[in-house]
Amino acid sequence: MIKQSSKISLFFKKHQKSLVFWGFLAPALLAFVFTIIIPFFLGLYYSFTDWRGFGTPEFIGFENYIRLFTAGGNESIRFIYSLIITFVFAAINIVLLNIISFSLALLVTRGLKFQNFYRVGFFLPNLIGGIVLGYLWKFIFNNVVPDVTLLASGESFLMLADRNTAILGISLTWGWQYAGYLMMIYVTAIQNIPQDIVEASEIDGAKFMQRIRHIMLPMVAPAFTVTLFLTLINSFKQFDVNFALTAGGPSTEFQGLSLWGTKLISMYILDTYQVSLRPALAQAQAVIFFIVLTLISIIQVQYNKRKEIEA
Repeated sequence: MIKQSSKISLFFKKHQKSLVFWGFLAPALLAFVFTIIIPFFLGLYYSFTDWRGFGTPEFIGFENYIRLFTAGGNESIRFIYSLIITFVFAAINIVLLNIISFSLALLVTRGLKFQNFYRVGFFLPNLIGGIVLGYLWKFIFNNVVPDVTLLASGESFLMLADRNTAILGISLTWGWQYAGYLMMIYVTAIQNIPQDIVEASEIDGAKFMQRIRHIMLPMVAPAFTVTLFLTLINSFKQFDVNFALTAGGPSTEFQGLSLWGTKLISMYILDTYQVSLRPALAQAQAVIFFIVLTLISIIQVQYNKRKEIEA
């Protein structure tokens, strides 16, 4: 008995680091498996069935996927339009949001008085929930903006009444929330630039824009890789601001079919599940969404990594 106890004690001493490591990792790993891995493979299975949320699903192969890409089909037209409008939304955010965030980072790293206060102020909107933020800006777009444009030009302008300006409104709202978060990433990258290089460029007569182009941009290239990735991923996953601000409206026409003009892909998938009551088809849409987003993310990261090496 004593010999057996000593063997156990020796085993624990020998593997102490590994046991502590897996002991701390196990809760997070189990949570990841049960909330991400298992649901993903269940969803993948259901996408090949006629599952309606109850009963025993029947395997139907690629029928759901074929339905989503059948030329002329209403479901196909709505799904493809939702993907297109999400791509447009992501493209606007990638350009607009990163320009604003980098500009804010330059502003709060120039040694201004109260610059830490400015950093907190720019970051603060990121702490507001997307639903609350959406309703807040909906009030601004529907009440404040029309009154301002009426006083300025004599005509009242409803930003959310048109598909194109409504998409821009979602981008502005989400950008107001998210710009401060990306700004902090850029601030960290800018602060890591060796000051002797910046000072040497100033002595050589380099102007501010020249320093940005030839020193800052190449040296913060890894930050651009991160921020572009985050912007891309979160643009495609956008739901709460979209739901609260426009709820998918206003209506528009695409290939002769009337549909929701600003229903981004995440909201469209949820509506397929909850409103149309077609969970299997929604799972197929989610799988396609996952594949598209994964491919785009890999391409974007690889492209930016090559640019980092060139810089």
